[in-house]
Amino acid sequence: MFTTVLTEGPVSRVDVARRTGLSSAAVTKAARPFIEAGYLEELAAGGRTAPGAGRPANPLAIRPDREYFVGVKITGDDLIGVVTDLRADVRASAHHALTGHDVEHVVRALADLVGELLTGDLRERAYCLGVAVSGDVDRASGVVRYSPFLGWRDVPLASLLEGATGLTVTLENDVKALAVAEQWFGEGVGVSSFALVTVGTGIGSALVVHGDLVRGAHGVAGEIGHVPVADGGPPCHCGGRGCVEAIASTEAILTRARQVTGEPGLSMADAVTRARGGDEPLREVFAGAGHAIGLGLAALVNLFGPERVVVSGEGVATYDLFEEQIRRTFAVQAFGSAARCGLVIRPLPFEEWARGAAAVAVQSLFVSDTV
Repeated sequence: MFTTVLTEGPVSRVDVARRTGLSSAAVTKAARPFIEAGYLEELAAGGRTAPGAGRPANPLAIRPDREYFVGVKITGDDLIGVVTDLRADVRASAHHALTGHDVEHVVRALADLVGELLTGDLRERAYCLGVAVSGDVDRASGVVRYSPFLGWRDVPLASLLEGATGLTVTLENDVKALAVAEQWFGEGVGVSSFALVTVGTGIGSALVVHGDLVRGAHGVAGEIGHVPVADGGPPCHCGGRGCVEAIASTEAILTRARQVTGEPGLSMADAVTRARGGDEPLREVFAGAGHAIGLGLAALVNLFGPERVVVSGEGVATYDLFEEQIRRTFAVQAFGSAARCGLVIRPLPFEEWARGAAAVAVQSLFVSDTV
């Protein structure tokens, strides 16, 4: 009931009952403790707070400033942090550079960032911290099982951060955290199934089926970045060869661009500029990456059948160099009506990664993990 109001409100009790399958009486009963605790309020028809409670026709709405949530995205170089309200709207943000990857240093730096973000009223009403990190993350235990960019294995990060910050910590894979933000506050609202695919330093994806984020038996469901699409292709850090990520990640594209130009010092910015200017060998490098991404998307849609796919990540900034080949390959490889799946392109400022982590903290407060 609460999540329906959070993601789709203001909404009447009648609509909540229709969308959840609960009776109107059950909705009223379920809403009462949230109203008493200050998380929900009743609105009059004109949007004003109702003078009294217990009016079933009055829409229910979230009180977004009832509680604040901290979200932090850990990258190889930076910590990106935000404070959001209940609707995951950002109220404050900050960046800290990471000067090392040892666990103690990262925990200390992250605790300092949280202290900088939580000042005044924000500190008094913030109890939950969401942390997003790339790699194999076990949300239930709060352990980073493997993070290639940090060089970590089996790090009990959630418990370490709880001790350092005094906040309740929820740890999640960064792409899955973005998917939660889309599910609750973005393209996934009102959609039964969708996929989020990120293009950039890595190629990541997350799946939502019937409203549930799919983790799989081992927590790595949906990793299309490690689907092999080129037999005998370039090696991947995962130990395989020819993975989508080994061909279409930023590093893979730059490595290939330097090979075809014979310029070991070529920067990504220069490669993009020259490709946009008509440099054919470089354009073919990006087209090859687009082909690999298109194959990965087609495999995802053929197996999963989502209503839509959201493509995001820092690599979207150069999407014009990929798009034609992605769509062409996808159209050829997607089976039957799966080709009608909509591709939504969403630019991704780095704060969105941290906002995804905050959305996970919001989710963890009101929904128990079931998948």
